Amino acid sequence: MNVILSATLAANEDIVRRRRAGIRVLNLAFGEAGLPVHPALRNRLSEASGDNGYGEVAGSAELRESAAGYWGRRGLPTDPGLVVSGPGSKALLFGLLLALGGDVVLPMPSWVSYAAQAEIVGVRPILLPPPPGEGGVPDPDLLAPAVSEARARGRVVNSVLVTLPDNPTGRLARPETVRRLAVLARELDLIIISDEIYRDLVHDPSAVFASPAEFAPERTVITTGLSKSLALGGWRTGCTRLPAAGLRDRLLALASEIWSTPPAPVQHAAAYAFSEPRDLVRRVADSRRLHGIVARAVAERFTRSGAHVEPPQGGFYLYPEIPSFGSSTELATELIEKHGVAVLPGTAFGDRQRAPRIRVATSLLYGESAEQRLAALCADDPTRLPWIAASLRHLDEALEGLGRCRGGRSRGGAATETAVASRL
Repeated sequence: MNVILSATLAANEDIVRRRRAGIRVLNLAFGEAGLPVHPALRNRLSEASGDNGYGEVAGSAELRESAAGYWGRRGLPTDPGLVVSGPGSKALLFGLLLALGGDVVLPMPSWVSYAAQAEIVGVRPILLPPPPGEGGVPDPDLLAPAVSEARARGRVVNSVLVTLPDNPTGRLARPETVRRLAVLARELDLIIISDEIYRDLVHDPSAVFASPAEFAPERTVITTGLSKSLALGGWRTGCTRLPAAGLRDRLLALASEIWSTPPAPVQHAAAYAFSEPRDLVRRVADSRRLHGIVARAVAERFTRSGAHVEPPQGGFYLYPEIPSFGSSTELATELIEKHGVAVLPGTAFGDRQRAPRIRVATSLLYGESAEQRLAALCADDPTRLPWIAASLRHLDEALEGLGRCRGGRSRGGAATETAVASRL
């Protein structure tokens, strides 16, 4: 096993070290929601701070009923008995891979932890690209041949994992793509794990969200959490919606040996959050709007610089491709070392080594303090706030410098080709 520190967490620690050394760094590497905790949630957590018992492995009845209601309001009637809570959806995903066993099909690119968790569990991912212009869902045209070939070689393939909307691309798979994947999963006897932690942050008004649970409810597992929609990453709470009692029992058996029970005070706040009171619905809507405005502003700057980038549709990510670089690692290294802009290389997400694509996270541009971040949340045009405008200028300068470098590369490349030709 060769599992290393998560690329996102490693990048964040590197940025902290650079800033402590007095180096100016624009952090576009870490996918944190970048907003303060809502006061109502702080109050709920404080009220429950004396609850120090272990509780049920699946989570409290209040939390499971609240999460079931959350899905029910999205057209997915849910039995609270088939809801399991855990210390973050990341832990739940790990438990699910263990409970399901067998190899898993992943989109390429996909979030850094999917393939790493598969390796820890001892299974091999099958990486398939999404349809052009989409993200987070393996191309259905490639799914059946890839699974059939793997099984013909003796591999056991039990599941396919999707992200709606996607990290790293910020794109959302079309409903027809999700439907076709669900139909194939039934034909191939695959369980679908649908990571929908960004579901409530779809900010493109033309994008239509569809869950595979709408098309294949008997074989779709959904995971979600509050780390993105309500910026509670450090509170570590998540829920999963399971299709059958057998899988629930296997997951609970594993959970009892890994995390025992979700943290009790956080469950109290999470139950309140999943009930979706009006003040939190408004906070999520304001967050969604902010994420969309800033992500589009960053995408526009990459586009003006000559990069190819699909318009972001959800979450706070984009996935630009910048020509004339030999690899995503080379591109990311040049951005941080020469221009003070931290991003993650596409290889961290399973992308091809020679593809010059990077994952850009925009949500830490909102400010350094809670006051600045709340101002960004309320501003008519957050990109005009001085601190966000300064970060965008930093990015403009970096991309201009990158463009000059690319020009030098291109001229150097042409000169080399001429010299080689003259010797032939």
